Amino acid sequence: MAKAARTLRYNWDDITYFLEVARARNLVRAGQKLKVDHTTVSRRVRELERSLNTTLFKRSKSGFSLTEAGLRLLQFAEGMENNANSIVETVVGAEKADAAGAVRIASMEGIGSMYLTRCISEFHKTYPSIQVELITDTRLLDMTRREADIFISFFKPQGRRLSVKKIGEFKIFLYASSSYLATHQVPVDLKDLDQHGFIDFIDEHIHIKENRWLSDILRPAHIVFRSTSLVSQYMAASSGLGVAMLPSFVAAQNKDLRPILPSYFSIRDIWLSAHEDLLHIGRIKAVMNFLDKRVTADRNYLMSEKSLGRS
Repeated sequence: MAKAARTLRYNWDDITYFLEVARARNLVRAGQKLKVDHTTVSRRVRELERSLNTTLFKRSKSGFSLTEAGLRLLQFAEGMENNANSIVETVVGAEKADAAGAVRIASMEGIGSMYLTRCISEFHKTYPSIQVELITDTRLLDMTRREADIFISFFKPQGRRLSVKKIGEFKIFLYASSSYLATHQVPVDLKDLDQHGFIDFIDEHIHIKENRWLSDILRPAHIVFRSTSLVSQYMAASSGLGVAMLPSFVAAQNKDLRPILPSYFSIRDIWLSAHEDLLHIGRIKAVMNFLDKRVTADRNYLMSEKSLGRS
């Protein structure tokens, strides 16, 4: 008679800790999401590894990355999470289940800080019990590892079981402040721009090629300031440091910024994406539907070089 296989036993709650570390790749960030100390997260992950008799993460100075065993467990853990959410919605009712909860949106700094944040206040009036968390990051987040619930991007994300939709576009124009133009000749053609100082990104820190919008129009002869932060570039242009190429929704924050040569511009798409396992969750659907409708309603605001008012 064949010997029965030993049954491995583990604490189901430890799967929650495993999922957060897999997504955050960092004990402190995982602890913040779970509202526990990072030492508790570390202990629970070690207990899960001991129970399963395997190593789930590779530890390094850069953070935690999944081993092959960890990647296999991730698929089942996400399924368990999805089923747990479905139980609550089925037994309690979707409306009650989603009356409160957090939805994490990831995006680039500029659109996150200077457009999405302004939209969230309107969303909160309709859904006061849904807490929105916004991650603005220069690195590309892995949506298949569920580092965020929803992703707003300038490019079409690729990944396993992602639902992706283009919801709009925005234009990027050259801008300068009135104080800058008061001491510099207003350009009438592209050649005149050789006499101006420009504000741009730091080349080696551009992780998303869609941010290279200035090169869509010209290669400036004179750069006076570079930054990885679009908000810093906006502030530098607003203070009169030089000419910056900014999305219309950024320049609209300061009516003193004037468009330069508005016939020259670049266009970027706005993509909305989420993991397929999350699409049935009411609070996720509420945020996604709101963002889709808001971007559509803001088409003129997002495509005009003028500072159109928007609450």
